[in-house]
Amino acid sequence: MNIIDLIKTRRNIKKFKPDEINKNLLHSWLEAAAMAPNHRMTEPWEIYFLGTETREKLNHKTNFGNASIVLVILSKHGATSVETVENALATACFIQNFNLAAWAEGVGTFWSSIGITPKNRAILGVPDGYDIIGVLGVGYPDVIPEPKPRTPIQNKFRNLP
Repeated sequence: MNIIDLIKTRRNIKKFKPDEINKNLLHSWLEAAAMAPNHRMTEPWEIYFLGTETREKLNHKTNFGNASIVLVILSKHGATSVETVENALATACFIQNFNLAAWAEGVGTFWSSIGITPKNRAILGVPDGYDIIGVLGVGYPDVIPEPKPRTPIQNKFRNLP
């Protein structure tokens, strides 16, 4: 599948099969994700792998669709507010690279913002100076949803003089 097809077919998966993910494949997707653009090579992302106990404490309404793996992706703050924003954007690119690399192998992801509350930051042990960009359920999709309608891209254009 070419990159355009990967982008167009990727979905946020909300229900996963119980099948395990090959750790070597997972690490290869994370390595590919690390090729994300990041200003001044800050490589601001950090990855937490969540175990059963932490998942239970988070008490996500569907346990991340019963994904076999749950990751928390953090972004380190920068020396300035601009660098902090740049780092967060780079980390979002990291996540998208990861999502597409996994999808190319038939593995889906569920991107959640559950980690951003103070309570959940504490459960996750996120230190000051980091933002949680996403909590990702990762697994083989049990259900792949149909695409949702999108605004025609032409409606998003603006020409400046």
